[in-house]
Amino acid sequence: MGSLLNTISSPADLKKLSLDQLAPLAEEIRQELITTLSKTGGHLGPNLGVVELTIALHYVFETPKDNFVFDVSHQAYVHKLLTGRRDRFHTIRQPGGLNGFMLREESEHDCYGAGHAGTALSAALGMATARDMRGSKEHVVALCGDAALTCGITYEAMNNARSHAKGLICVLNDNEWSIDKNVGAIADYLVKLVTNPKYSHLHEKAEKFISWLGEKTKFGKDNALRFAQKVEEGVKGLILPNVIFEELGFSYYGPIDGHDTKLLIKTFEFLKTLDHPVVLHVLTKKGKGFDPAIEKKKKFHGVAPYNAETGETAASAQRTYSEVFADTLSHLADINKNVVGITAAMPNGTCLDRFQPKHPDRYFDVGIAEEHGVLFAAGLATKGFKPFCAIYSTFLQRAFDQIVHDVCLQNLPVVFCMDRGSLSGDDGPTHHGLFDISYLRSVPDLVLFHPATEDELADMMFTAMHHPGPSAIRYPRGLGPGAKVKDHPQLLPIGKAEVVKHGKDVAIFGLGQMLPVAQELAAKLEALGHSAAVINPRTVKPLDLGTLEFFARGAEAIVTLEDHVLAGGFGSIVLESLNVLALKTPVVRVGWPDQFIEHGKPDQLKAKYGLTAAAALERVLPLLSKKSGGGVAAVA
Repeated sequence: MGSLLNTISSPADLKKLSLDQLAPLAEEIRQELITTLSKTGGHLGPNLGVVELTIALHYVFETPKDNFVFDVSHQAYVHKLLTGRRDRFHTIRQPGGLNGFMLREESEHDCYGAGHAGTALSAALGMATARDMRGSKEHVVALCGDAALTCGITYEAMNNARSHAKGLICVLNDNEWSIDKNVGAIADYLVKLVTNPKYSHLHEKAEKFISWLGEKTKFGKDNALRFAQKVEEGVKGLILPNVIFEELGFSYYGPIDGHDTKLLIKTFEFLKTLDHPVVLHVLTKKGKGFDPAIEKKKKFHGVAPYNAETGETAASAQRTYSEVFADTLSHLADINKNVVGITAAMPNGTCLDRFQPKHPDRYFDVGIAEEHGVLFAAGLATKGFKPFCAIYSTFLQRAFDQIVHDVCLQNLPVVFCMDRGSLSGDDGPTHHGLFDISYLRSVPDLVLFHPATEDELADMMFTAMHHPGPSAIRYPRGLGPGAKVKDHPQLLPIGKAEVVKHGKDVAIFGLGQMLPVAQELAAKLEALGHSAAVINPRTVKPLDLGTLEFFARGAEAIVTLEDHVLAGGFGSIVLESLNVLALKTPVVRVGWPDQFIEHGKPDQLKAKYGLTAAAALERVLPLLSKKSGGGVAAVA
């Protein structure tokens, strides 16, 4: 038998298949996911879990007329395969290839781009309300993982849904996991729903009742349906009187098997006839069809290239910045009983899962609730604790108000550890951490560190632990330069830069992971006869004005290198500081332009956008006195 997947270039082709052909199609899709992602890496586990669900959605609804809004959208790979992108699927998360998330400009079938959790229901409600205002008839479906229910935004949307829109379908994809095991009362609540046998079979019984009532009486199908719904709601109230979805204005259906394609199709056909907001609770298995992804759910949520047979990935003997952070925090907690670690559903990504076994009573996972996590830390800090909030730079954006209003305004000693403070590579613009200096530098009383090595990260954490006010440390994803971390970190003077190399013609400030680029640039300049100083700023705020003034008064030019946007970034701080000092030394700022940066390999993206020593050299040479006829080409 030929490949069914090969026959599908659009959802219309899918609808031509019989119901019996959908199960073998699902297995083909799983094999496509396993094989392709073994070469590219990507979100394997989440997509293996939604194969039948995505097939059923496209079988019943009609995109792009109907709208599917995926929460986070890392689980939209199957959707991409079914909407004309199969021939490019091997390019997913590769430079110039398909994005790993929904992207409006990528396809007309991607109605809403996303990369952060908890956004789907609000966006879908806006779409459904717009539909009703316009008088059109399209369906809007929000696909939310159970982890989205830890986001406050989701409840804000639910609170408004009944009064704003007529028909809206929310599919609750319950696999008990986000990246890590879901935590909190909502997760426990869903377990109660799932494990209540009477409730689980209630919808099935109501369905049989509808069929009997419509056929055997004069009610008619529509009247039978309305009557059965009221009966069902009443019975649900007797079994579980506090169904949270019903209390918030959604009719609740389920839970049903999220891998039973025929049942899903039948249910969606029923739900599309309703004229009010509904929640369909489906149970799926993350990683279904690939044993390694089931056994190691955290690893295969978002995985690097792997062996398609065994699931094994390449190991590194060197610790990442995240691992150094977690190990250092464990050490700090050993010597200070007030140190606590907080994560927002990212114990694996931030490596706090290395901290948790050593200090379980001082480890807190608040779920995907960054705003709450920061407020929670503020409360702890008022009682003498020293919270370290490990939150990706891109996700900390969500808690900006709490940083300003609740932590910094009260000068509370909370430490924000911003993992992925740089490019996030293959994940793309939704996950790049390129804005944190801009959004934190204006906040009074906040100290902002940026280490150049793993050892400096440990020292900065130790310094932050002793600092009486709020502080933040940004550090990149992945491996650092491999610096040996001391057994015992040391205090660093806040607001004091490190002069790595003296020189008089050019002063090069290499921030964090850009320090090696600064050293490379200095070597190129030295080869052309120009004396170049290299400075490791260490603290972005407060900036070391003394060191800046010293070099600015003698140098012909200053170069700032940062893995951050130029708008409001480190280079901007240097320019503003020179203005305050009434110095007019020319400044060459090297960093990311004022645009969203696409996904791709960090080194390739840096080369494309000029974050290299060679590109910086071309820009600074015209500002210098000529000392060599060698030219740029001789050293580029």
